[in-house]
Amino acid sequence: MNRREMFERLTAARVARLATVDQTSGPHLVPIVFAVTGDRICSVIDGKPKRSKDLRRLRNIRADDRVTLLVDHYDEDWARLWWVRVDGSAQVVTSGEERRRAVALLGDKYPQYGAMPPDGPVIVITIERLTGWSA
Repeated sequence: MNRREMFERLTAARVARLATVDQTSGPHLVPIVFAVTGDRICSVIDGKPKRSKDLRRLRNIRADDRVTLLVDHYDEDWARLWWVRVDGSAQVVTSGEERRRAVALLGDKYPQYGAMPPDGPVIVITIERLTGWSA
């Protein structure tokens, strides 16, 4: 897969898995929804029920900004399998124009956010490396 194909698949994907690094350098993996804009990926913490507003992924990013994002497609026809992986650095944005633009972009991709914009922090990932594979 070339870079253009990887970006197209990444941009079109509806869900990804976000891996952050915890305080023991261990991985922490969660599913997220996201949107791509240029060399950045954004995701927002929404109002779905969570045990706490102090989410582990946010604490991890604040302590160590290294992240990996994975999107993939599985099919019983293995000739249709593919994955795209993003390695990058992340930041947590709680206010300002960058947060507003990210929430608007997510609202364009996900009607649920357009109807009820989330008020939580935004995770912004800067793409440093893009790799992928397809059958």
